[in-house]
Amino acid sequence: GSISLGSLVSKGKFAVAAVTLDDYLPMRSTEVKNRTSTDGIKSLRLITAVKTPYLPDGRFDLEAYDSLINTQINGGAEGVIVGGTTGEGHLMSWDEHIMLIGHTVNCFGANIKVIGNTGSNSTREAVHATEQGFAVGMHAALHVNPYYGKTSTEGLISHFKEVLPMGPTIIYNVPSRTSQDIPPPVIEALSCYSNMAGVKECVGHERVKCYTDKGITIWSGNDDECHDSRWKYGATGVISVASNLVPGLMHSLMFEGENAALNEKLLPLMKWLFCEPNPIGLNTALAQLGVVRPVFRLPYTPLPLEKRVEFVRIVEAIGRENFVGQKEAQVLDDDDFVLISRY
Repeated sequence: GSISLGSLVSKGKFAVAAVTLDDYLPMRSTEVKNRTSTDGIKSLRLITAVKTPYLPDGRFDLEAYDSLINTQINGGAEGVIVGGTTGEGHLMSWDEHIMLIGHTVNCFGANIKVIGNTGSNSTREAVHATEQGFAVGMHAALHVNPYYGKTSTEGLISHFKEVLPMGPTIIYNVPSRTSQDIPPPVIEALSCYSNMAGVKECVGHERVKCYTDKGITIWSGNDDECHDSRWKYGATGVISVASNLVPGLMHSLMFEGENAALNEKLLPLMKWLFCEPNPIGLNTALAQLGVVRPVFRLPYTPLPLEKRVEFVRIVEAIGRENFVGQKEAQVLDDDDFVLISRY
């Protein structure tokens, strides 16, 4: 028999259901998907913070993106960060961002670990995006501490505790961008969570060693420090920007033992990449290599002519065969670049 809406409301069932949290269930599927254990994330040595390429109207260029991901897989990268700082996640709407995570999993999830940057300085947004990211199959989440709208130590722990139960998680400490260092006691307080994979750490070797001595997994977030962090301070690997350009060489740097000569050879490229805030250098370089269109979402603008000339020389010094793409590196003219504000 049918029951009238009125009788249900009068019994208070709807009203009660709306306010009790006991029956709340996370947005989860019972299907066995490509669930990855936290250990499956902890073992990754080369993770690329991949660039998001654009079409001239500012939408994603998925054809170019797919080619970039294939190049990463062939170059030996074991994971990709989708929509990180390098991938300009902060310039995406959440629907674009989740779509790109889902697309990456759908096309490449069997061959590379897909780590979605679903962090936010709003806990609500971080929770919602992370829930959606895992629902579309990402293998792990990257979470930054709340930037700009900074919180207390207790607030940091509470923020991370909201997202940790959802799946494997890498916490990201980059005080130069957040203007707040995540202190070691916070990481230690969270290390008991089975989903805590480790930390992408940008503070330097001593901090890395402080964690690795305690058995906490660390990825260097600085390309110019990753060789020493890996071979001298116990880091597991790197979350790299440079590997967008030279995946094979970054793979060697992380896998083939201490190699000061290779590290030295790569330092001019790394220095060039960060002469302006990331991803300005990378965006310019990939356009010069002809693997992405020279389209920038503002506020990013390309490096100036003299820097582009310098890049062509760096490519020659390291060897064109070590870089992504097939075309000769071009200097490009200023008016080759398209800058867009509506995207």
